[in-house]
Amino acid sequence: MTEIYNAKKAAPRGQAKTERVAKYGAMRFGEYASQWKAGQRDLGPASVVHLDSLLNIHLLPLLGSRRMDTFDHKVVEDFIRTLERNGVGVAAQANAFDRLKAILLDADRLGLFDDNPVCGVKPPRYDPKRVVIPTSEQLRQIRTAGDDSFLLVADLMSGCGMRNGEAFAVNLNNIVADDVYRITEQVNRTTCQYERLKHRKVGEYRDVPLPARVRQTIEWYAAEHGTVDGYLLRHPGDPARTFPHYHIANQWRRIKQAGEIDIPDGMVIYSLRHFFASNCLTHGIPITDVAEWMGHKTIEITFKIYRHLMPGSISKAAKILNYHLAA
Repeated sequence: MTEIYNAKKAAPRGQAKTERVAKYGAMRFGEYASQWKAGQRDLGPASVVHLDSLLNIHLLPLLGSRRMDTFDHKVVEDFIRTLERNGVGVAAQANAFDRLKAILLDADRLGLFDDNPVCGVKPPRYDPKRVVIPTSEQLRQIRTAGDDSFLLVADLMSGCGMRNGEAFAVNLNNIVADDVYRITEQVNRTTCQYERLKHRKVGEYRDVPLPARVRQTIEWYAAEHGTVDGYLLRHPGDPARTFPHYHIANQWRRIKQAGEIDIPDGMVIYSLRHFFASNCLTHGIPITDVAEWMGHKTIEITFKIYRHLMPGSISKAAKILNYHLAA
């Protein structure tokens, strides 16, 4: 062991890097991406499905056979241009570029490149349209347009800011105070199982405001339909299974098609969650609190989506700040 240690110590400093470059530089992108994916142990089942989709549909067909040491900014830019020529949507382009960037960054850390291949490359710009948020009157009509489960989900999303899957996992035992609900899990659309929250580790949770009306809806639904281990929503045909995402989606589609309620173009069921953010921000609740309650990964996401809802302007700020300045 001493001889091996001394031999390694006496070896040229750059030998380890040279060995890494020789090993991984000649490796095909497909093989390298497979090894990289195996190291992403924090991904949930739905995220794994999404990653596989991006790799199999966009990345591997165009880059799978390319040697890792041949990547440079021209290769990456050509990849983006090819996606554009193939008519791939901008959102999918952005997601594919983000995954390619992560894989190449991993390779760059190993020393495979003199210059990071994505450095200076202009990424696809995905600018989602401004969210369409229901008015209070529209919300009043929407929440009662479906069955009892639809009303419960509508109140949880608009009153507590829950995502669809989080609302489907509502549990009577998670009312930790008269005005606080603890969101601990969600029904995963892909696996149809209770799983950890988005952007959270297993066991992590977030506490959100519980308006009195939403608490009353929860208690009413529990009294009317009962619970299973505290869960209010279960599969309509089999209480042993989780609540299916399509049950609410189908009702929303029927409500829109009926045309009896004023539902503007671009409004989706997720708009009920946007109503929560709008209600908070237009009444002066700090955006930092709103970001935490909604479970956003960073406050930048909250700001990007809802900046136009925040009251105030430069002129208004100048007047307010002037009040306490010395004459």
